[in-house]
Order: sequence, then C-alpha cells, then structure tokens
Amino acid sequence: MKNKYKALLLLIVSTVIISSCGSMRTASGPASPSRSSFVGTWTLNNVSYTNLVEGAVQTVFDQAPPKDFIGSTWELTNSGNGSYTLANGAKQDIFWSVNAGDALGPIFQFKKLNQGQAAKNVTTGYQMVISNNTGTSMTLKTLIFMGGKNGYVVYTFSKIK
Repeated sequence: MKNKYKALLLLIVSTVIISSCGSMRTASGPASPSRSSFVGTWTLNNVSYTNLVEGAVQTVFDQAPPKDFIGSTWELTNSGNGSYTLANGAKQDIFWSVNAGDALGPIFQFKKLNQGQAAKNVTTGYQMVISNNTGTSMTLKTLIFMGGKNGYVVYTFSKIK
C-alpha cells in the first residue's frame, strides 16, 4: 500500500513539473510572415552589403554576381512554384517556401529546378533571412562568412503585381 502512495505521489509531482515547464515556454524570435505576403511578381530594385565590401562576393545562387540580379523579376505562386528572370533574360525556375528559421529569424528558401525536375529530387537550395515583408516591399539578406566575420548581401524588392 505504501508503494502505491509513493508511485501516485511521484506521478503527481512529475505531472506538475512537466506541465509547469511547458507553460514557461515563450516564442523565440519574430513570427514568420505569412506565405501569402510573398505571392506575386516582384522586382529586385537594389543590392547592398552589410559588413562586406562591394565586389567581395563574386557569385550568388551559383549563377551570377549580385549586381546582375538588380532589375530581375521574381514570380512567386501560392503553390511554391516560381521563377526569376535576370535583366539579361536568363530565366530560372524555382520552388520556394518560408519557414520560422532560427536565431537569425524567419527564412525565405528556394531550390533551383531544371526542366522537368521535381523539387523533392533537388537536395540543395538557397536561404535568405527575411528582414522585412510588408506585402508590397520586402528585404531579404544572404548571410556570408568572409574574412573571419559575418556579413550580408541585402536584396530589396518591390511588388509589381
């Protein structure tokens, strides 16, 4: 009988500890912008740098120098399918998503797709920290580690439709 009381007491104490720890959790970092705030057609208006020298980053997204993306058009559909087209006419199909991210904040991520390729078969992709998204303008930034320090390539977009 004494063992039953000990077991019951242990169960009650464990339940109280577990439930009190669960109620102490708080959200870390800002909430992710809604997926719908990304849907539409966007123009990349400006590329700037934080803690990096302009020209230090030679290539972004394994494709071209950052400045070559200025004037590019990004088409993002609600299904996650999309594309971007550089000012020189080069078009790249993508599959994109948004996630809560980590200590850096919410993340916009995409995979480059070749003709007929399914996103589930692509194992590499690109991530940008979401600095801002109002639904009509957004700022995304790519973390770069260079010269022993972190910096960012910062992309500023405006929605055109």
